[in-house]
Amino acid sequence: MNIIITGASRGIGFEAAKKFASDPANRVFAVSRSQSGLDELARGCEAEACKGALRTCAFDLAKGPIKADLLKEIIAFVPFIDVLVNNAGSLVNKPFETLSEDDFDQIFDANVKSAFLLSQAVLPYLAEGSHIVNIGSMGGFQGSMKFKGLSLYSASKGALAILSECMAEELKDKKISVNCLALGSAQTEMLSQAFPGYKAPMTAKEMADFIVDFALRGHKWFNGKILPVSLATP
Repeated sequence: MNIIITGASRGIGFEAAKKFASDPANRVFAVSRSQSGLDELARGCEAEACKGALRTCAFDLAKGPIKADLLKEIIAFVPFIDVLVNNAGSLVNKPFETLSEDDFDQIFDANVKSAFLLSQAVLPYLAEGSHIVNIGSMGGFQGSMKFKGLSLYSASKGALAILSECMAEELKDKKISVNCLALGSAQTEMLSQAFPGYKAPMTAKEMADFIVDFALRGHKWFNGKILPVSLATP
């Protein structure tokens, strides 16, 4: 399988990239803004004797240009793509009245626009039967519990969920599946930023294991779905 995963330098994305790369049948292109985090990922894969091919690329998806720069790197590594996991994201924890226009742009660029632009850029290279997995949040799941300080984060993840439904409809004739996983609590740096001191019932690795399995097989049963993956919120 040829796999792209974003937000791969820490947390769930980091663990998922390692899991993908553990399979000798996989070629994994891992993207993140953090070069140091990607270097740690490469060292971790080497230490665990991951048998799949791993290529890391430091790139800010929110600033681009994706088509002009990143796409060339991807296609040089894999001629076609089986799985795209749009996991990159950002969070601002502030009261609603103190949020700025810059905060809005930062969150929506990182959590929605980057997934839109990358999916659109790689579309000509997505194989028939491929799977796009957008990583959402229970914060963006309609009817779920909401929390103070996370209005922009939750709104952006809600937008990503609806975008996923629309993408699935538009791409079904190409036999490309699109689903959105609305994640609940997993112990990550981002969770600690949102809920300082909270202990999640699931580790980042446990959540990553589920995401990897779903990315590889979930489109056999689901398309255009927003699926809660949650033991607790938070």
